[in-house]
This record gives sequence, C-alpha cells and structure tokens, in this order.
Amino acid sequence: MQQEYKSKSYTHLVYVLLLFIAAGVGTYYAVPMLQTDAVRAMMPEMMREMYPQKMGEFGHYRGDAVMDEVNRPIRNGTNASCLVCHPYIREMHLEGVHKTVSCEFCHGPAADHVKDGNLIGDLPKKQGEEIKTLCLRCHNQIIRARPKESIKMISMPQHLEEKKVRIDHNCNQCHNVHAPLMWVNQAKAIVGAGEGSK
Repeated sequence: MQQEYKSKSYTHLVYVLLLFIAAGVGTYYAVPMLQTDAVRAMMPEMMREMYPQKMGEFGHYRGDAVMDEVNRPIRNGTNASCLVCHPYIREMHLEGVHKTVSCEFCHGPAADHVKDGNLIGDLPKKQGEEIKTLCLRCHNQIIRARPKESIKMISMPQHLEEKKVRIDHNCNQCHNVHAPLMWVNQAKAIVGAGEGSK
C-alpha cells in the first residue's frame, strides 16, 4: 500500500519568516556600512541628497535629531514661573488642595502668554459650562478619571442635588477654582459648622 503524501501547510510561513529574518539581519549590518564616506560617495547624487548626513551617528538614528530637540522652543513653564506674576493667585493656590495641579493644565502653555518676561497674549479663561467640563476631567466619578480615590470624586448632577443647590450651577459658584475648599470652609465657619463637618 502506497503511503499518502500530506503537505505541511505551514511551510510557506516558515519561508516568509526566514525572509524577514534575513532582511532584518542584512539591514542591521548594512546601515552602519552606509555611514562611511566611501559608500556615500558611491551613491547616486539624488540618493545622497535625501540621505541625512548624520544618519547612524548614534546607532540607527539621525544624529542631528538630538540638536533638533535641544533647539525646539520651550512651550511649557512651571507653576513657579506663573506665580511670580500672579501673587494673589499664588497665595490661594499654594494653600489650597490644588497646589500640585499645574497652572497649564487649566490655562494652556505659558509660551502663549509670556515670552522673554513680556506679556504676548492672554490665555483662555474658562467660563460657564467650560469650568464644569474642566473640573470633571479629574473629579468625575462616572468616568473614573482616577484609578484610586486619591481626590474627591463626584457625580453630576447628584452632587448638586446633595448640596441642595440648583442643578445648573457651575463648580465655581461654590468653589474657588484655585483653592476649591476656601469658600466652602469660609461658609462653614460663618454658620458655625466647622471645616470637618459635611
């Protein structure tokens, strides 16, 4: 009885895999060789113009990319750079629970506001529903913006209903955005409720 021939269906995959490995190894060894001036001189002129001069200086990277990053204009600042010119906000911000929140998180990059110590433009100031949207980026319990309960999480409009205020209120009608508990604690002190009470 003649044995039945069975083809191995994965053979073509092995050939393709070997081809990719060979191409990868060839590229790995070919790219450093292309860095030599002799090889570059043998390239057609059009190809030489397209091939970056510093290619391969730091492995398989274009050496000039480092200087490109160094020379990129700085867009962002620190809270300290903002609070130098905003002393009233500084006082509230550094004493409030938002002291670790970057000014730029809410207001945008410092480079749009100040350049070389001079005012060049006003940063957008959130108004109305934009404030609620901004606050809920971190405090929205429904979306679970934080993996752990590290900050106060709320659900809207339930939070407003619990506090017995109109459900169309914005966050900044009860909370100072730079020091969210400041007005709340002041109101509690006025009615004699104390800071720790609900």
